Amino acid sequence: IRFTGEYEGPITEPSKWTKETFFPFIDTYGQYIHRDWPGKTHSLKELHARRDAEAAALKAQPGPDGWNQYGGWTAGPQLKATGFFRPEKHAGKWWLVDPAGRLFFSHGVDCVGARDLTPIDDRDGWFKDLPAGPEFEKFYSKQGHVVNGYYKGKQPRCFNFAPANVKRKYEGKEWFETFTDTTHRRLRAWGLNTIANWSDSKIYLKRKTPYVVSVHFGGKILAGSKGYWGKFRDVFDPDFKKQVQRAMQWQAKTTANDPWCIGYFVDNEISWGNETSLAIAALVSPPEQIAKQVFVADLKVKYTTIAKLNDAWGTTHASWDALLAHREAPDAKKVRPDLVAFYRKTAHTYFRTVRDAVREVAPKQLYLGCRFAWVNNVVAEVSADYCDVVSYNLYRYDVAKFRYPGKKDVPLIIGEFHFGALDRGMFHTGLRKVKDQDERAQRYEAYVRGVLRHPQFVGCHWFKYMDEPTTGRGLDGENYQIGFVDIVGTPYPETIEAVRKVGYDMYSYRLNAGK
Repeated sequence: IRFTGEYEGPITEPSKWTKETFFPFIDTYGQYIHRDWPGKTHSLKELHARRDAEAAALKAQPGPDGWNQYGGWTAGPQLKATGFFRPEKHAGKWWLVDPAGRLFFSHGVDCVGARDLTPIDDRDGWFKDLPAGPEFEKFYSKQGHVVNGYYKGKQPRCFNFAPANVKRKYEGKEWFETFTDTTHRRLRAWGLNTIANWSDSKIYLKRKTPYVVSVHFGGKILAGSKGYWGKFRDVFDPDFKKQVQRAMQWQAKTTANDPWCIGYFVDNEISWGNETSLAIAALVSPPEQIAKQVFVADLKVKYTTIAKLNDAWGTTHASWDALLAHREAPDAKKVRPDLVAFYRKTAHTYFRTVRDAVREVAPKQLYLGCRFAWVNNVVAEVSADYCDVVSYNLYRYDVAKFRYPGKKDVPLIIGEFHFGALDRGMFHTGLRKVKDQDERAQRYEAYVRGVLRHPQFVGCHWFKYMDEPTTGRGLDGENYQIGFVDIVGTPYPETIEAVRKVGYDMYSYRLNAGK
Protein backbone atom coordinates (compact mmCIF):
# COMPACT_ATOMS: atom_id res chain seq x y z
CA ILE A 1 0.00 0.00 0.00
CA ARG A 2 1.31 3.42 -0.95
CA PHE A 3 0.30 6.81 0.43
CA THR A 4 0.56 9.78 -1.93
CA GLY A 5 -0.56 13.39 -1.89
CA GLU A 6 -0.69 15.98 0.84
CA TYR A 7 -1.19 14.82 4.42
CA GLU A 8 -4.24 16.44 6.02
CA GLY A 9 -4.22 14.44 9.27
CA PRO A 10 -4.21 13.48 11.90
CA ILE A 11 -6.18 10.31 11.27
CA THR A 12 -4.14 8.84 14.08
CA GLU A 13 -0.50 9.75 14.63
CA PRO A 14 1.34 8.40 11.57
CA SER A 15 4.72 9.01 13.20
CA LYS A 16 3.88 6.26 15.70
CA TRP A 17 2.71 3.72 13.13
CA THR A 18 4.79 0.60 12.80
CA LYS A 19 4.18 -2.60 10.94
CA GLU A 20 2.91 -4.12 14.17
CA THR A 21 0.54 -1.24 15.01
CA PHE A 22 -0.81 -0.53 11.51
CA PHE A 23 -1.54 -4.05 10.25
CA PRO A 24 -4.21 -5.31 9.99
CA PHE A 25 -5.99 -2.13 8.89
CA ILE A 26 -9.26 -3.52 7.40
CA ASP A 27 -11.94 -4.97 9.69
CA THR A 28 -14.31 -7.88 9.12
CA TYR A 29 -16.79 -5.60 7.29
CA GLY A 30 -14.18 -4.19 4.91
CA GLN A 31 -13.85 -0.88 6.78
CA TYR A 32 -10.70 1.02 7.71
CA ILE A 33 -9.73 0.21 11.29
CA HIS A 34 -7.66 3.21 12.41
CA ARG A 35 -10.46 5.77 12.38
CA ASP A 36 -14.05 6.23 13.52
CA TRP A 37 -16.79 8.21 11.78
CA PRO A 38 -20.57 8.68 11.81
CA GLY A 39 -22.25 5.61 10.33
CA LYS A 40 -19.36 3.20 10.81
CA THR A 41 -20.48 -0.32 11.72
CA HIS A 42 -18.91 -1.64 14.91
CA SER A 43 -20.90 -4.81 15.51
CA LEU A 44 -23.53 -7.15 14.13
CA LYS A 45 -25.96 -5.87 16.76
CA GLU A 46 -25.49 -2.34 15.50
CA LEU A 47 -25.94 -3.47 11.90
CA HIS A 48 -29.25 -5.16 12.74
CA ALA A 49 -30.47 -2.15 14.70
CA ARG A 50 -29.90 0.06 11.65
CA ARG A 51 -31.69 -2.46 9.47
CA ASP A 52 -34.78 -2.34 11.68
CA ALA A 53 -34.72 1.44 11.97
CA GLU A 54 -34.50 1.84 8.20
CA ALA A 55 -37.37 -0.58 7.62
CA ALA A 56 -39.57 1.60 9.83
CA ALA A 57 -38.43 4.76 8.06
CA LEU A 58 -39.17 3.32 4.60
CA LYS A 59 -42.63 2.35 5.74
CA ALA A 60 -43.27 5.84 7.07
CA GLN A 61 -41.99 7.59 3.91
CA PRO A 62 -42.60 5.25 0.96
CA GLY A 63 -42.08 7.74 -1.86
CA PRO A 64 -43.31 10.86 -3.65
CA ASP A 65 -46.98 11.58 -4.11
CA GLY A 66 -48.10 11.94 -7.70
CA TRP A 67 -45.97 9.13 -9.14
CA ASN A 68 -47.39 6.12 -10.94
CA GLN A 69 -45.92 2.62 -10.77
CA TYR A 70 -43.11 3.57 -13.16
CA GLY A 71 -42.22 6.78 -11.36
CA GLY A 72 -43.90 8.88 -14.04
CA TRP A 73 -45.72 12.10 -13.15
CA THR A 74 -49.43 11.47 -12.67
CA ALA A 75 -49.96 15.07 -11.58
CA GLY A 76 -48.65 16.26 -14.94
CA PRO A 77 -50.08 16.11 -18.46
CA GLN A 78 -51.46 12.92 -19.94
CA LEU A 79 -49.74 12.10 -23.24
CA LYS A 80 -50.23 9.18 -25.61
CA ALA A 81 -49.67 5.84 -23.88
CA THR A 82 -47.72 3.38 -26.07
CA GLY A 83 -46.93 0.75 -23.42
CA PHE A 84 -43.19 1.50 -23.63
CA PHE A 85 -40.77 4.35 -22.92
CA ARG A 86 -40.10 6.95 -25.61
CA PRO A 87 -38.50 10.41 -25.89
CA GLU A 88 -40.75 13.35 -26.68
CA LYS A 89 -40.41 17.11 -26.61
CA HIS A 90 -42.98 18.83 -24.40
CA ALA A 91 -43.23 22.50 -23.44
CA GLY A 92 -39.83 23.29 -24.95
CA LYS A 93 -37.92 20.50 -23.20
CA TRP A 94 -37.09 16.90 -24.02
CA TRP A 95 -38.59 14.26 -21.75
CA LEU A 96 -39.04 10.55 -21.60
CA VAL A 97 -42.65 9.42 -21.61
CA ASP A 98 -43.44 6.31 -19.58
CA PRO A 99 -45.54 3.36 -20.83
CA ALA A 100 -48.67 4.94 -19.33
CA GLY A 101 -48.14 8.21 -21.22
CA ARG A 102 -46.82 10.26 -18.30
CA LEU A 103 -43.81 12.57 -18.32
CA PHE A 104 -40.77 10.75 -16.97
CA PHE A 105 -37.36 12.09 -15.95
CA SER A 106 -34.86 9.30 -15.37
CA HIS A 107 -33.43 9.96 -11.90
CA GLY A 108 -31.29 6.90 -11.24
CA VAL A 109 -28.23 5.22 -9.82
CA ASP A 110 -25.73 2.79 -11.37
CA CYS A 111 -24.53 -0.55 -10.06
CA VAL A 112 -27.60 -1.34 -8.00
CA GLY A 113 -26.69 -4.53 -6.21
CA ALA A 114 -23.96 -5.82 -3.93
CA ARG A 115 -20.83 -6.81 -5.77
CA ASP A 116 -17.27 -5.52 -6.05
CA LEU A 117 -14.39 -7.90 -5.58
CA THR A 118 -11.26 -6.75 -3.80
CA PRO A 119 -7.98 -8.68 -4.16
CA ILE A 120 -6.56 -10.52 -1.18
CA ASP A 121 -3.54 -12.15 -2.86
CA ASP A 122 -0.16 -10.64 -1.81
CA ARG A 123 -1.93 -8.79 0.99
CA ASP A 124 -1.08 -10.93 3.97
CA GLY A 125 -1.92 -9.17 7.19
CA TRP A 126 -4.17 -6.50 5.68
CA PHE A 127 -7.49 -7.99 6.83
CA LYS A 128 -8.68 -8.67 10.36
CA ASP A 129 -11.22 -11.48 10.74
CA LEU A 130 -11.76 -11.99 7.02
CA PRO A 131 -15.10 -13.87 6.88
CA ALA A 132 -14.59 -17.60 6.56
CA GLY A 133 -16.56 -20.82 6.68
CA PRO A 134 -19.13 -22.47 4.40
CA GLU A 135 -21.61 -19.57 4.50
CA PHE A 136 -19.01 -17.18 3.03
CA GLU A 137 -17.30 -19.51 0.53
CA LYS A 138 -19.25 -18.17 -2.44
CA PHE A 139 -17.94 -14.67 -1.82
CA TYR A 140 -14.39 -15.78 -2.66
CA SER A 141 -13.43 -15.91 -6.34
CA LYS A 142 -10.79 -14.87 -8.84
CA GLN A 143 -10.77 -11.61 -10.79
CA GLY A 144 -10.68 -12.82 -14.35
CA HIS A 145 -9.76 -9.53 -16.03
CA VAL A 146 -7.65 -6.71 -14.63
CA VAL A 147 -7.12 -3.62 -16.78
CA ASN A 148 -4.82 -1.58 -14.54
CA GLY A 149 -2.71 -1.52 -11.41
CA TYR A 150 -0.60 -4.03 -9.52
CA TYR A 151 -2.66 -7.05 -10.61
CA LYS A 152 -2.73 -6.28 -14.34
CA GLY A 153 -2.08 -9.48 -16.24
CA LYS A 154 -2.86 -11.58 -13.16
CA GLN A 155 -5.97 -13.31 -11.84
CA PRO A 156 -5.87 -12.52 -8.13
CA ARG A 157 -7.97 -14.29 -5.53
CA CYS A 158 -10.56 -11.86 -4.20
CA PHE A 159 -13.21 -11.42 -1.55
CA ASN A 160 -16.53 -9.65 -2.02
CA PHE A 161 -17.38 -7.76 1.16
CA ALA A 162 -20.60 -6.26 -0.21
CA PRO A 163 -22.79 -9.39 -0.42
CA ALA A 164 -21.14 -10.84 2.67
CA ASN A 165 -22.31 -7.78 4.59
CA VAL A 166 -25.77 -7.95 3.01
CA LYS A 167 -26.04 -11.58 4.10
CA ARG A 168 -25.04 -10.69 7.65
CA LYS A 169 -27.44 -7.75 7.69
CA TYR A 170 -30.61 -9.43 6.42
CA GLU A 171 -29.92 -13.00 7.61
CA GLY A 172 -31.88 -16.14 6.84
CA LYS A 173 -32.24 -18.21 3.68
CA GLU A 174 -34.05 -15.38 1.88
CA TRP A 175 -31.47 -12.72 2.68
CA PHE A 176 -30.99 -11.70 -0.96
CA GLU A 177 -34.73 -11.47 -1.56
CA THR A 178 -35.03 -9.22 1.48
CA PHE A 179 -32.16 -7.11 0.18
CA THR A 180 -33.78 -6.92 -3.27
CA ASP A 181 -37.13 -5.82 -1.86
CA THR A 182 -35.46 -3.28 0.41
CA THR A 183 -33.47 -1.89 -2.50
CA HIS A 184 -36.57 -1.25 -4.61
CA ARG A 185 -38.29 0.38 -1.63
CA ARG A 186 -35.21 2.47 -0.93
CA LEU A 187 -35.06 3.82 -4.47
CA ARG A 188 -38.72 4.83 -4.44
CA ALA A 189 -38.50 6.38 -0.98
CA TRP A 190 -35.41 8.33 -2.03
CA GLY A 191 -37.16 9.82 -5.08
CA LEU A 192 -35.32 7.66 -7.62
CA ASN A 193 -37.13 5.96 -10.48
CA THR A 194 -34.40 4.21 -12.48
CA ILE A 195 -32.09 1.27 -11.88
CA ALA A 196 -29.23 2.41 -14.08
CA ASN A 197 -26.24 0.81 -15.80
CA TRP A 198 -24.20 -2.14 -14.50
CA SER A 199 -26.97 -3.23 -12.11
CA ASP A 200 -27.85 -6.74 -10.95
CA SER A 201 -30.40 -8.39 -13.25
CA LYS A 202 -31.76 -10.36 -10.29
CA ILE A 203 -32.89 -7.02 -8.88
CA TYR A 204 -34.12 -5.14 -11.94
CA LEU A 205 -35.96 -8.14 -13.40
CA LYS A 206 -38.30 -8.00 -10.41
CA ARG A 207 -39.90 -5.23 -12.49
CA LYS A 208 -40.68 -2.89 -9.64
CA THR A 209 -38.47 -0.03 -10.86
CA PRO A 210 -37.77 0.97 -14.49
CA TYR A 211 -34.28 0.01 -15.61
CA VAL A 212 -31.68 0.28 -18.34
CA VAL A 213 -29.43 -2.53 -19.52
CA SER A 214 -25.70 -2.55 -20.20
CA VAL A 215 -24.73 -4.45 -23.35
CA HIS A 216 -21.12 -5.37 -24.10
CA PHE A 217 -19.53 -7.53 -26.74
CA GLY A 218 -16.19 -8.54 -28.16
CA GLY A 219 -14.91 -8.42 -31.70
CA LYS A 220 -11.71 -8.13 -33.66
CA ILE A 221 -9.72 -5.09 -32.64
CA LEU A 222 -8.41 -2.25 -34.77
CA ALA A 223 -4.73 -3.01 -34.23
CA GLY A 224 -3.49 0.55 -34.62
CA SER A 225 -5.94 2.06 -32.13
CA LYS A 226 -5.34 3.01 -28.52
CA GLY A 227 -7.55 3.40 -25.45
CA TYR A 228 -7.67 3.39 -21.66
CA TRP A 229 -10.19 0.54 -21.48
CA GLY A 230 -8.83 -1.20 -24.56
CA LYS A 231 -8.43 -0.82 -28.30
CA PHE A 232 -11.28 0.13 -30.62
CA ARG A 233 -12.86 -2.66 -32.65
CA ASP A 234 -12.81 -3.00 -36.41
CA VAL A 235 -16.37 -2.02 -37.28
CA PHE A 236 -15.89 -3.05 -40.92
CA ASP A 237 -14.98 -6.62 -40.07
CA PRO A 238 -18.05 -8.91 -40.38
CA ASP A 239 -17.23 -10.19 -36.91
CA PHE A 240 -18.27 -6.84 -35.43
CA LYS A 241 -21.86 -7.24 -36.61
CA LYS A 242 -21.97 -10.86 -35.47
CA GLN A 243 -20.71 -9.98 -32.00
CA VAL A 244 -23.20 -7.19 -31.33
CA GLN A 245 -26.06 -9.32 -32.67
CA ARG A 246 -25.00 -12.17 -30.40
CA ALA A 247 -24.86 -9.82 -27.40
CA MET A 248 -28.36 -8.54 -28.09
CA GLN A 249 -29.71 -12.06 -28.42
CA TRP A 250 -29.05 -12.49 -24.70
CA GLN A 251 -31.76 -9.87 -24.15
CA ALA A 252 -34.34 -11.55 -26.37
CA LYS A 253 -35.98 -13.61 -23.63
CA THR A 254 -35.46 -11.27 -20.68
CA THR A 255 -35.51 -7.51 -21.27
CA ALA A 256 -36.64 -7.15 -24.89
CA ASN A 257 -40.28 -6.08 -25.07
CA ASP A 258 -40.41 -5.56 -21.31
CA PRO A 259 -42.33 -2.33 -20.54
CA TRP A 260 -40.09 -1.76 -17.50
CA CYS A 261 -36.95 -1.69 -19.67
CA ILE A 262 -36.23 1.85 -20.84
CA GLY A 263 -33.49 0.78 -23.23
CA TYR A 264 -29.89 -0.21 -23.81
CA PHE A 265 -26.52 1.40 -23.30
CA VAL A 266 -24.26 -0.45 -25.73
CA ASP A 267 -20.54 -0.09 -24.94
CA ASN A 268 -19.07 2.34 -22.43
CA GLU A 269 -16.42 5.05 -22.66
CA ILE A 270 -14.83 3.63 -25.80
CA SER A 271 -11.88 5.58 -27.14
CA TRP A 272 -13.08 7.69 -30.03
CA GLY A 273 -9.98 9.89 -29.89
CA ASN A 274 -9.86 12.97 -32.10
CA GLU A 275 -11.58 13.26 -35.47
CA THR A 276 -8.73 11.62 -37.37
CA SER A 277 -7.51 9.04 -34.83
CA LEU A 278 -9.43 5.96 -36.03
CA ALA A 279 -8.53 6.66 -39.66
CA ILE A 280 -4.85 6.86 -38.73
CA ALA A 281 -5.27 3.72 -36.64
CA ALA A 282 -6.54 1.91 -39.74
CA LEU A 283 -3.59 3.06 -41.84
CA VAL A 284 -0.99 1.91 -39.32
CA SER A 285 -2.68 -1.48 -38.90
CA PRO A 286 -1.46 -4.58 -40.78
CA PRO A 287 -2.67 -5.17 -44.36
CA GLU A 288 -5.10 -7.91 -43.33
CA GLN A 289 -7.07 -5.39 -41.22
CA ILE A 290 -10.49 -5.06 -42.87
CA ALA A 291 -10.80 -1.38 -41.92
CA LYS A 292 -7.54 -0.64 -43.70
CA GLN A 293 -8.68 -2.51 -46.80
CA VAL A 294 -11.92 -0.50 -46.84
CA PHE A 295 -10.02 2.78 -46.42
CA VAL A 296 -7.62 1.96 -49.26
CA ALA A 297 -10.57 0.95 -51.47
CA ASP A 298 -12.19 4.33 -50.81
CA LEU A 299 -8.95 6.10 -51.71
CA LYS A 300 -8.77 4.14 -54.98
CA VAL A 301 -12.25 5.37 -55.89
CA LYS A 302 -11.36 8.99 -55.10
CA TYR A 303 -7.88 9.20 -56.63
CA THR A 304 -8.06 6.40 -59.29
CA THR A 305 -4.23 6.08 -59.43
CA ILE A 306 -1.57 5.82 -56.76
CA ALA A 307 0.28 8.67 -58.48
CA LYS A 308 -2.62 11.05 -57.86
CA LEU A 309 -2.80 10.00 -54.23
CA ASN A 310 0.96 10.54 -53.86
CA ASP A 311 0.58 14.05 -55.32
CA ALA A 312 -2.21 14.89 -52.87
CA TRP A 313 -0.63 13.26 -49.85
CA GLY A 314 3.02 14.06 -50.53
CA THR A 315 3.90 10.36 -50.38
CA THR A 316 5.88 7.97 -52.59
CA HIS A 317 3.93 4.70 -52.46
CA ALA A 318 4.89 2.45 -55.35
CA SER A 319 1.41 0.92 -55.63
CA TRP A 320 -1.90 0.44 -53.86
CA ASP A 321 -0.56 -2.79 -52.44
CA ALA A 322 2.44 -0.87 -51.12
CA LEU A 323 0.08 1.55 -49.37
CA LEU A 324 -1.77 -1.42 -47.90
CA ALA A 325 1.48 -2.84 -46.54
CA HIS A 326 2.71 0.52 -45.25
CA ARG A 327 2.50 0.85 -41.43
CA GLU A 328 3.46 4.47 -40.78
CA ALA A 329 1.04 7.34 -40.26
CA PRO A 330 0.78 10.03 -42.94
CA ASP A 331 1.03 13.77 -42.33
CA ALA A 332 -2.28 14.28 -40.53
CA LYS A 333 -2.55 17.95 -41.45
CA LYS A 334 -1.87 17.38 -45.16
CA VAL A 335 -4.31 14.48 -45.57
CA ARG A 336 -6.85 15.65 -43.00
CA PRO A 337 -9.92 15.71 -45.33
CA ASP A 338 -9.44 12.05 -46.23
CA LEU A 339 -8.83 11.09 -42.61
CA VAL A 340 -11.93 12.89 -41.38
CA ALA A 341 -14.04 11.37 -44.15
CA PHE A 342 -13.00 7.84 -43.21
CA TYR A 343 -13.40 8.61 -39.51
CA ARG A 344 -16.94 9.77 -40.20
CA LYS A 345 -17.60 6.59 -42.18
CA THR A 346 -16.30 4.56 -39.25
CA ALA A 347 -18.65 6.34 -36.84
CA HIS A 348 -21.65 5.86 -39.14
CA THR A 349 -20.84 2.18 -39.53
CA TYR A 350 -20.47 1.72 -35.78
CA PHE A 351 -23.75 3.36 -34.78
CA ARG A 352 -25.78 1.96 -37.67
CA THR A 353 -24.63 -1.59 -36.96
CA VAL A 354 -25.40 -1.33 -33.26
CA ARG A 355 -28.73 0.43 -33.81
CA ASP A 356 -29.84 -2.26 -36.26
CA ALA A 357 -28.88 -5.03 -33.82
CA VAL A 358 -30.90 -3.37 -31.04
CA ARG A 359 -33.91 -2.85 -33.32
CA GLU A 360 -33.82 -6.45 -34.52
CA VAL A 361 -34.20 -7.85 -31.01
CA ALA A 362 -35.91 -5.06 -29.07
CA PRO A 363 -37.73 -2.71 -31.45
CA LYS A 364 -39.78 -1.18 -28.63
CA GLN A 365 -36.84 -0.28 -26.41
CA LEU A 366 -34.55 2.73 -26.79
CA TYR A 367 -30.99 2.73 -28.07
CA LEU A 368 -29.25 4.98 -25.54
CA GLY A 369 -25.83 5.25 -27.17
CA CYS A 370 -22.36 4.38 -25.93
CA ARG A 371 -21.88 6.72 -22.94
CA PHE A 372 -19.34 9.20 -24.27
CA ALA A 373 -16.44 10.07 -21.99
CA TRP A 374 -13.80 11.00 -24.57
CA VAL A 375 -15.52 12.29 -27.68
CA ASN A 376 -15.09 14.74 -30.54
CA ASN A 377 -17.68 16.76 -32.42
CA VAL A 378 -17.71 14.52 -35.49
CA VAL A 379 -18.74 11.35 -33.68
CA ALA A 380 -21.11 13.22 -31.36
CA GLU A 381 -22.95 14.59 -34.40
CA VAL A 382 -23.05 11.21 -36.14
CA SER A 383 -24.48 9.48 -33.07
CA ALA A 384 -27.63 11.60 -33.28
CA ASP A 385 -28.52 9.94 -36.60
CA TYR A 386 -28.91 6.58 -34.89
CA CYS A 387 -29.41 6.92 -31.11
CA ASP A 388 -32.84 7.51 -29.62
CA VAL A 389 -31.05 9.29 -26.78
CA VAL A 390 -27.38 10.36 -26.86
CA SER A 391 -25.51 9.50 -23.67
CA TYR A 392 -22.58 11.11 -21.87
CA ASN A 393 -20.71 10.33 -18.66
CA LEU A 394 -20.13 13.84 -17.33
CA TYR A 395 -17.89 14.06 -14.29
CA ARG A 396 -18.20 17.79 -13.70
CA TYR A 397 -19.39 20.00 -10.88
CA ASP A 398 -22.03 21.61 -13.08
CA VAL A 399 -23.62 20.71 -16.41
CA ALA A 400 -26.30 23.40 -16.65
CA LYS A 401 -24.41 25.05 -19.53
CA PHE A 402 -23.41 21.85 -21.30
CA ARG A 403 -23.82 22.15 -25.05
CA TYR A 404 -24.28 19.27 -27.44
CA PRO A 405 -22.10 20.02 -30.50
CA GLY A 406 -24.43 18.60 -33.13
CA LYS A 407 -26.87 20.67 -35.16
CA LYS A 408 -29.79 18.39 -34.33
CA ASP A 409 -31.99 19.03 -31.33
CA VAL A 410 -31.75 15.62 -29.65
CA PRO A 411 -32.49 14.22 -26.18
CA LEU A 412 -29.45 13.56 -23.98
CA ILE A 413 -28.89 11.50 -20.84
CA ILE A 414 -26.06 11.43 -18.29
CA GLY A 415 -24.91 7.90 -17.54
CA GLU A 416 -22.45 8.72 -14.75
CA PHE A 417 -21.48 11.50 -12.34
CA HIS A 418 -20.39 11.58 -8.70
CA PHE A 419 -18.69 13.41 -5.85
CA GLY A 420 -16.73 11.98 -2.94
CA ALA A 421 -14.95 13.01 0.25
CA LEU A 422 -12.42 11.60 2.72
CA ASP A 423 -14.33 12.10 5.96
CA ARG A 424 -15.90 8.62 6.17
CA GLY A 425 -13.00 6.21 6.25
CA MET A 426 -12.21 5.96 2.53
CA PHE A 427 -8.90 6.68 0.81
CA HIS A 428 -10.05 8.27 -2.46
CA THR A 429 -12.68 10.88 -3.31
CA GLY A 430 -13.45 9.66 -6.79
CA LEU A 431 -13.28 11.82 -9.89
CA ARG A 432 -14.79 14.94 -8.33
CA LYS A 433 -13.54 15.85 -4.89
CA VAL A 434 -15.56 17.62 -2.20
CA LYS A 435 -14.63 18.65 1.33
CA ASP A 436 -17.10 16.52 3.28
CA GLN A 437 -20.51 14.87 3.18
CA ASP A 438 -22.34 18.18 3.57
CA GLU A 439 -20.67 19.59 0.48
CA ARG A 440 -21.29 16.30 -1.31
CA ALA A 441 -25.02 16.70 -0.71
CA GLN A 442 -24.95 20.33 -1.82
CA ARG A 443 -23.10 19.41 -5.01
CA TYR A 444 -25.60 16.65 -5.77
CA GLU A 445 -28.56 18.99 -5.49
CA ALA A 446 -26.91 21.69 -7.61
CA TYR A 447 -25.82 19.23 -10.29
CA VAL A 448 -29.20 17.55 -10.71
CA ARG A 449 -31.07 20.84 -10.68
CA GLY A 450 -28.75 22.00 -13.45
CA VAL A 451 -29.67 18.88 -15.42
CA LEU A 452 -33.36 19.54 -14.80
CA ARG A 453 -33.07 23.09 -16.15
CA HIS A 454 -31.33 21.90 -19.31
CA PRO A 455 -33.83 21.49 -22.19
CA GLN A 456 -32.14 18.42 -23.71
CA PHE A 457 -31.40 16.16 -20.74
CA VAL A 458 -34.00 13.49 -20.02
CA GLY A 459 -32.19 12.00 -17.04
CA CYS A 460 -29.03 11.58 -14.98
CA HIS A 461 -27.60 8.54 -13.21
CA TRP A 462 -25.21 8.66 -10.25
CA PHE A 463 -22.22 6.32 -10.21
CA LYS A 464 -22.76 4.34 -8.01
CA TYR A 465 -25.10 2.65 -5.51
CA MET A 466 -22.45 1.33 -3.09
CA ASP A 467 -18.95 2.53 -2.23
CA GLU A 468 -16.10 0.74 -3.92
CA PRO A 469 -14.01 -1.54 -1.67
CA THR A 470 -11.72 0.30 0.72
CA THR A 471 -8.80 -1.74 -0.62
CA GLY A 472 -9.78 -1.26 -4.28
CA ARG A 473 -11.86 -3.20 -6.76
CA GLY A 474 -10.30 -6.08 -8.63
CA LEU A 475 -10.83 -4.61 -12.09
CA ASP A 476 -8.43 -1.69 -11.71
CA GLY A 477 -7.90 -0.85 -8.04
CA GLU A 478 -10.46 1.97 -7.81
CA ASN A 479 -11.44 2.63 -4.18
CA TYR A 480 -13.73 5.66 -4.39
CA GLN A 481 -16.12 7.03 -1.75
CA ILE A 482 -18.93 7.43 -4.26
CA GLY A 483 -21.81 5.31 -2.97
CA PHE A 484 -25.27 6.26 -1.81
CA VAL A 485 -24.50 3.56 0.76
CA ASP A 486 -21.22 2.45 2.28
CA ILE A 487 -19.58 -0.98 1.89
CA VAL A 488 -21.71 -2.30 4.77
CA GLY A 489 -24.89 -1.03 3.13
CA THR A 490 -25.54 1.94 5.42
CA PRO A 491 -26.94 4.99 3.55
CA TYR A 492 -25.07 8.31 3.71
CA PRO A 493 -27.81 10.46 5.28
CA GLU A 494 -26.61 13.80 3.95
CA THR A 495 -26.51 12.60 0.35
CA ILE A 496 -29.78 10.68 0.57
CA GLU A 497 -31.56 13.75 1.92
CA ALA A 498 -30.32 15.71 -1.13
CA VAL A 499 -31.40 12.91 -3.47
CA ARG A 500 -34.84 12.90 -1.89
CA LYS A 501 -35.11 16.70 -1.94
CA VAL A 502 -34.38 16.86 -5.66
CA GLY A 503 -36.36 13.77 -6.61
CA TYR A 504 -39.59 14.66 -4.86
CA ASP A 505 -40.09 17.91 -6.79
CA MET A 506 -38.13 17.22 -9.97
CA TYR A 507 -41.16 17.19 -12.29
CA SER A 508 -42.63 20.54 -11.30
CA TYR A 509 -39.13 22.03 -11.12
CA ARG A 510 -38.24 20.89 -14.64
CA LEU A 511 -41.54 21.89 -16.19
CA ASN A 512 -41.47 25.36 -14.65
CA ALA A 513 -37.71 26.08 -14.84
CA GLY A 514 -37.06 29.10 -17.01
CA LYS A 515 -40.65 30.36 -16.98
